Amino acid sequence: MTDAFYLPLGGGRYSPTKHTAGPWTPDAQHFGPPSALLVRALEELRRGRPEVSHTRQLSRVTIEILGPAPLTELSVSARVERPGRSVEMLSAELVSGDRAVARASAWRMAASDTGAIASNSVDPLPTPEGVAESPWPNGWSGGYLDAMEWRAVAGSMAEPGPAAVWARQRVDLVEGEKPSALQRLFAVADSGNGVSNFLDPHQWWFINAELTVHLLREPAGEWIGLDAATTVGPNGVGIATSRLHDLAGQVGTGAQALLVRPR
Repeated sequence: MTDAFYLPLGGGRYSPTKHTAGPWTPDAQHFGPPSALLVRALEELRRGRPEVSHTRQLSRVTIEILGPAPLTELSVSARVERPGRSVEMLSAELVSGDRAVARASAWRMAASDTGAIASNSVDPLPTPEGVAESPWPNGWSGGYLDAMEWRAVAGSMAEPGPAAVWARQRVDLVEGEKPSALQRLFAVADSGNGVSNFLDPHQWWFINAELTVHLLREPAGEWIGLDAATTVGPNGVGIATSRLHDLAGQVGTGAQALLVRPR
């Protein structure tokens, strides 16, 4: 089996591998890899536009999940929706056959030096060094979960409640290329609801319909930290919130709107 989530087919087309399969059903992808693939397309928009340089960064990305992403050929496209010198809006779409399975919208902003006034009261997570790999709940394995290395530094994915974990890819996003740190972050960010689950996944659905990430800065390195908690309301709707880290500290926040109901 290839050591990547996707095989490039050319022309913006990709073939997902078994590494993308999610825990709810082996016939649909976990949305970490598709989210990362959409962000890769957004990053590609820098190319061929001399007015867009490395001095711009994504500040907010929302992934709208329009349906299951099958383990069949997908196509990805992206465009600048609203150009601007300081702020611009981008979009990307993931399509299976004639059906859109996900859309991304993003704001990209001009970067400047605000180091002297930067504020962040969140303490860095304990590092993953020396921490043993951590298990998922019984019955959750294979595919995406096994293609990632997971190390819990607070709580546990296999036990109910909030948890803080580090994760890194064992495989590349696209065969033949190393993923950017931002792609690595989005491959992990969609796991907030799983990391912080407090419901038995054999008895309950807690599936997200979207993922929204706000970024303070771009991450660095292979390890992405996810400090997550889930809250469920009285009418079948929940929210999973995450603080996203690299080894230097917090890089942003993530949130997912959840559909919660008995299986």
